[in-house]
Amino acid sequence: MNEDEMWNAVLTADARCDGQFFYAVASTGIFCRPSCKSKIPNRENVRYFDTAAQARLAGFRPCKRCRSDLPDYQPLRDTAQQAKAMLDEGFARQQVLHTELASLGVSTRRIGELFKTVYGVTPGEYMNGLRLHEAKRRLCETREPVIDIAYAIGFGGVSSFYRFFKKAAGCSPAAYRKANPPDMA
Repeated sequence: MNEDEMWNAVLTADARCDGQFFYAVASTGIFCRPSCKSKIPNRENVRYFDTAAQARLAGFRPCKRCRSDLPDYQPLRDTAQQAKAMLDEGFARQQVLHTELASLGVSTRRIGELFKTVYGVTPGEYMNGLRLHEAKRRLCETREPVIDIAYAIGFGGVSSFYRFFKKAAGCSPAAYRKANPPDMA
């Protein structure tokens, strides 16, 4: 990568270039990752390094914003992973889940944005996938009444569960169970 390409990566905060090089700003004495969202420096003050260690040896200190001193610092990804773990654990307890997600210290809207960026779906879509999977599993593996399954996976009523299941699976829960009967040998 030549210097013009590196400068362009700094200007656009291109995260794809993270790990390929670091840039340091002589006027501040700080070195950053290309993806750092800090103020754009004057180009004449910028120096490029292949590694963080080289930047440190040249007398620069790591940026506190992009944490250029850490090999893998991605707080946004970490927040999305925490939200996913909470959804995996508590998809059937919506009220409790909202409280748990709020404990991440990020707005619901921001969690949704981060989650979609990292996983490609919204938290609601992900949670509905978990609910559908669990409903199908219970329909196939147990003789549990449909109403009990609906409540167990977080629905407040049978009619909303039937609408959800029919839309997601293409058939009613009863038809799904009939096509995939529980094996109770």
